[in-house]
Amino acid sequence: MEFFRIKKDIPFMRHALVFNVISALTFAAAVFFLFAKGLHLSIEFTGGTVMEVAYTKPADLERIRQNISSLGFADSQVQSFGTAQDVLIRLPVQRGKTSAQASTQVIEVLKAQDPSVSLRRVEFVGPQVGEELAHDGLTALAFVVVGIMIYLAFRFEWKFAVAAIIANLHDVIIILGFFAFFQWEFSLTVLAAVLAVLGYSVNESVVVFDRVRETFRDRRFGKLQTAEVMNHAITSTISRTVITHGSTQLMVLSMLIFGGPTLHYFAVALTIGILFGIYSSVFVAAAVAMWLGVKREDLLKPVKPKDETDGAVV
Repeated sequence: MEFFRIKKDIPFMRHALVFNVISALTFAAAVFFLFAKGLHLSIEFTGGTVMEVAYTKPADLERIRQNISSLGFADSQVQSFGTAQDVLIRLPVQRGKTSAQASTQVIEVLKAQDPSVSLRRVEFVGPQVGEELAHDGLTALAFVVVGIMIYLAFRFEWKFAVAAIIANLHDVIIILGFFAFFQWEFSLTVLAAVLAVLGYSVNESVVVFDRVRETFRDRRFGKLQTAEVMNHAITSTISRTVITHGSTQLMVLSMLIFGGPTLHYFAVALTIGILFGIYSSVFVAAAVAMWLGVKREDLLKPVKPKDETDGAVV
């Protein structure tokens, strides 16, 4: 399915060096902010108090957030838990205040708002659990990266695998750089978005690489140079890119606008990942594969010489 078709190939690779210099500077800035400012980790990683409260009618989450913020819990998380009457509250650790004191303060201010509210459970999440979650998250990220490299190396060629991983890590680090620079809260949902971006970005790279392979194997394009093959592959997939990325971005924007605070940073991470995923698939992955020296012979199966003795009668 195509909305439009571009008949003349766009010379993307002519400007590949300029765009990759910009990309390298953006990547370096993201790394700098990660080390200089660090990520603003949620209580899932740093530890805190988890409360479950129940109402007799649908809870007003925004009003609950305002009441809790008035107690000094600026980074608290409030979300529905199962039903509209059940609410899950996460409170960060505060110096000089125990988990019991924090939960008591919160339930008192909530009862002042609605006497029917009841406290179902209170749990303290220690920093050791947070460290374990961070370790497991990094392990999951490493497994995804290794799996993508193995998949691309078998499906295409090792040069494409290296190019795709460079492009994907470029997207991930830039997302983390945004969260470090603006000190947005980095939670498990944001980590899930980062892992989703890895798969989403590599999907776009695979589409471009598959068209590169088809173009190399097509005899009609036998005289094209590698840069021209890349230009043709990217140009011929633009319509598909507009359809898939456009429809995905509409869904993500709906979560960003209407999803509320719970899904806000999840949608922000996906939005950044989708935009930079398009950029990296065109100007990073394809250019790196070209600079690594990918050529027609890498993607053509060698023809075995015919054995003259085949079919001979002994």
